[in-house]
Amino acid sequence: MYQENIVLCGASAYEKKFYLNDNFEGLPDQIKDELKIMCVLFTEDVGGVLTLEFDDDGNLNLSVSADENDVLFDEIGSALKIKQLRNQKRDLFEALETYYKVFFLGEDFEE
Repeated sequence: MYQENIVLCGASAYEKKFYLNDNFEGLPDQIKDELKIMCVLFTEDVGGVLTLEFDDDGNLNLSVSADENDVLFDEIGSALKIKQLRNQKRDLFEALETYYKVFFLGEDFEE
């Protein structure tokens, strides 16, 4: 059974806004602040829209999109920045995946 990805948060360079899914308001403020800073800085740097989404298995994916006519969007910089974030924020992303799997998918916590 396929379900749509669940968006954790996102930021848009076009609207100059950050979005946090209301279902994740229970996250600690420090985590929410870190997500906001990370997403906003990403979109300010390369443009477009960045979303962090959980797939059916609870894996956190970073998705980037841009308007078709956006000549300022840095596609190469975007891919490099995603790779950099995956390395720098590995612990945060793993913790968020565990949080999602336990509280949303009902899996048992394993250390």
